[in-house]
Amino acid sequence: MPPAKSTAAKKTSSAPASAPKKRTKKVQELPHSERFLTVVGAKENNLQDISVELPRNELVVITGLSGSGKSSLAFDTIYAEGQRRYMETFSSYARQFMGTMERPDVEQITGLSPVISIEQKTTNRSPRSTVGTVTEIYDFLRLLYARAGTAYSYVSGEPMLRFTEEQMKEQIAERYAGKKIIVLAPLVRGRKGHYRELFEQVRKQGYTKVRTDGEIVDITEGMQVSRYKVHDIELVIDRLKMQPDRADRLSQSLQTALKMGDGLVFVQDVDTGKTSPYSKNLMDAENGISYEEPSPNSFSFNSPYGYCKTCRGLGQVNSPDIDKIIPDRSKSINKGGIVPLGEGRDNTTFKQVKAIAKKYKFKLSDPVSKLPADGLNVILYGEKKKPGRQKKSRYDRIAHDMVWDVEKNGLVNMITRWYEETTSERIRQWAEDFMTINECPECEGDRLRKESRYYKIKGKTISDLARMDLGELGEWMETAEEGMDKRTKLIATDILKEIRFRLKFLLHVGLGYLSLDRPGRSLSGGEAQRIRLATQIGSQLTGITYILDEPSIGLHQRDNQRLITALRDLTDIGNSVLVVEHDKDIMMASDYLLDLGPGAGVKGGKVVTAGKPKEFLLKKNAGSVTSDYLAGRRQIEVPAKRRKGNKTYLELKGASGNNLKNVSIKIPLGTFTCVTGVSGSGKSTLINETLYPILRQHFYNSVKRPMDYKSVKGLEHIDKVIDIDQSPIGRTPRSNPATYTGVFTDIRALFTKLPEAQIRGYKPGRFSFNVKGGRCEVCKGSGSRTIEMNFLPDVEVECETCLGKRFNRETLEILYKGKSITDVLNMSVAEAAEFFQPIPKIYRRMKTLADVGLGYITLGQRATTLSGGEAQRVKLAEELSKRATGQTVYILDEPTTGLHFEDIQYLLRVLQGLVDKGNTVIVIEHTMDVIKVADYIIDMGPEGGRGGGSVVAKGTPEQIAKVEESHTGRFLKLEL
Repeated sequence: MPPAKSTAAKKTSSAPASAPKKRTKKVQELPHSERFLTVVGAKENNLQDISVELPRNELVVITGLSGSGKSSLAFDTIYAEGQRRYMETFSSYARQFMGTMERPDVEQITGLSPVISIEQKTTNRSPRSTVGTVTEIYDFLRLLYARAGTAYSYVSGEPMLRFTEEQMKEQIAERYAGKKIIVLAPLVRGRKGHYRELFEQVRKQGYTKVRTDGEIVDITEGMQVSRYKVHDIELVIDRLKMQPDRADRLSQSLQTALKMGDGLVFVQDVDTGKTSPYSKNLMDAENGISYEEPSPNSFSFNSPYGYCKTCRGLGQVNSPDIDKIIPDRSKSINKGGIVPLGEGRDNTTFKQVKAIAKKYKFKLSDPVSKLPADGLNVILYGEKKKPGRQKKSRYDRIAHDMVWDVEKNGLVNMITRWYEETTSERIRQWAEDFMTINECPECEGDRLRKESRYYKIKGKTISDLARMDLGELGEWMETAEEGMDKRTKLIATDILKEIRFRLKFLLHVGLGYLSLDRPGRSLSGGEAQRIRLATQIGSQLTGITYILDEPSIGLHQRDNQRLITALRDLTDIGNSVLVVEHDKDIMMASDYLLDLGPGAGVKGGKVVTAGKPKEFLLKKNAGSVTSDYLAGRRQIEVPAKRRKGNKTYLELKGASGNNLKNVSIKIPLGTFTCVTGVSGSGKSTLINETLYPILRQHFYNSVKRPMDYKSVKGLEHIDKVIDIDQSPIGRTPRSNPATYTGVFTDIRALFTKLPEAQIRGYKPGRFSFNVKGGRCEVCKGSGSRTIEMNFLPDVEVECETCLGKRFNRETLEILYKGKSITDVLNMSVAEAAEFFQPIPKIYRRMKTLADVGLGYITLGQRATTLSGGEAQRVKLAEELSKRATGQTVYILDEPTTGLHFEDIQYLLRVLQGLVDKGNTVIVIEHTMDVIKVADYIIDMGPEGGRGGGSVVAKGTPEQIAKVEESHTGRFLKLEL
């Protein structure tokens, strides 16, 4: 057994090294397994025992209708088998901790090299994750600024200077004249450990006190601190009163402190407790401020040594909003005019408000607008503190979360304190209702502490670089060494080389419009995927099989060529690239095209056509839906007439968030409106970040603030707004399309009414996998058990008791038309629509899911396995099943994600149906098939990033096609 394993290992490891050489030979000379990736008898999910031969080291596109089995072949079969083989290379000892990976349902796979999948999963949702941290460019910038940045004083703006001991002595003597001070030598800065030996060492040297984490304590024998916490430890060198005759003593203490503190010394003012650092390194002599020696952590917004203390590195803070505290100034305080106080009643808070009213001569029954300004200010902000000792309030001694001295502190401070300090989630939620998210006033959105924002290279701070779009940053990097001295240039050269190398590949895949400070969670699936693609191209690995899931999402037709070039780069250095894709350009640029179908779900899973793109278009392949659309035998028809709308408009003026340049738009209501433009031209900023938050604030009092704009008109013509985005419909495996759309409640009610269930006295809860009673208690109704692994990701295995059925035996004995509740959850939407046809309530919801092209997904499919596009269409179906008002605005961002030409037909039918009922649909889109059927287009551009942010053209598709500056118009002309 062992020898066989070692030969396999040799084979794998030698493949990448020899791949480039083999490309010089004639392809025919290579053995079959090195020329083709062969899959025999694949039956995973809905695949129907298919066998395929895909050429290696070439660009292969797998296409077909949504749900036809593309992902089952690419990810669940080829990638899963690659992963399993990789796991097999571990020793049996390591494998016992990992569990065994299930072998995909396939007879044989040959010619498979190591696999890397670049899926379309949304990136890290953490607000701390940015493009800079994901690409690691920001990590190199931190290193660059720590080693080559010039420090400037945040007071005078002058370059910081380094000081000698003599200069330090003079500064301290002058600043602390006549004051008691403590001279401290820092020994430990922000590190974990118990430091028992360190305390023992300094005790033996005769020192008696240390300051640990800000507290001065005596050094005792065997002293230690908590081992797993981060500590700051300073040694107390001397305590003295600063007088002229103490100059020598100060000099000796400074020498000792600088020696023990490695050139850094802290001086603490005993009276105020304030500590000032003095350093041999960097200092502003005039204003007496000094900076610590910079390290990469000093520029990290995820580290306490770099982040802004006010917002803790988020760049945003929640702060009370007066418009939410007093939404209607015509109301009196008694009638709830100041919302946090509620309506007038006999309690402690109102007694205080009455006392304020008496003092400032107003009544609680007067409208808030008529109250004297100084009286209202006292209620909101408290009284201004008078100099001298403050008189204690009778409320100060009541230590209770909900009792507050209104006159002394004010409502606004009360709301802030409860939001920040309360342990009750309910109270925090209550306080949050009166707050809005604003830019942090301390760091102005830069996320870093003040000192870190005053290190510059060529006049730019690290925050300035993080705000530039990548194209502009690339240009700046080309001349970054200018003005550096010889030593700094030597240090910076390697770091700059690494940054330029990474930037080059990001620009290569068309991401020049992004900036490093762009939050990771605001990236589309396609953008996140192209970032990972750029990283892979940069790694220059060879002999790998890359599997990508729709990398063209979010990319304008103009930039498709760049993406194709990037994919070609991977194949040119000896890699195989498999792409699951619906984009016409990428299909036609591939070396080999595989079409699965003919339908979705149980009607799919077969190979319809395969071959080179040119062969694909031939008449003999007529009948393959993909071939028909590519060859033009079938197409999405352009409507004969465009809607003019209902003569009312939604008008937004002066939008200037991100890269928008004072944009004003007028959307005709009752139309299908498309917002187009190259990637990064400002479409999402205009619609998702400005218009949508304005509408949400108007209809639902949303906390999120819209980006800057001047005015909005026409809100009276609409009654609600619905944003149907691509975020998951649930974050746990328990969530599924049936529970999300609410149809599972109706199905459970149906099972409860069955005679057998009535006899046994079963209630709807019996048929729920979320509550005790009918579910399998071993797996708690999830159908699988999670096995926790030490040091490794957890592994999920099927529940051995219910065998993945989620329910216990008694529950599964209740049958409707011969099917149990588990059988129903395992049905596809199309099957369920047929099965439940006699029950209108259930049938209507099933029909809606099928209408948006989701006939192939199962009712119980885990929400975590749905793609972004599928989740969006489930939400769309949920909205469609509600009663329409005819005055709703629907906002969709790239709804064609994951959709085949045929599925786009379905989707357009549904969206046009919404508009026919009088609603307005606003779609951000790059797909020409959607753009050409719109009634009205707003084209942003002309370029991405700083080159965009303007309206290039607006009007019907025919009008846009005539505008020469419009990139969208150029491609639209070909379609029309």
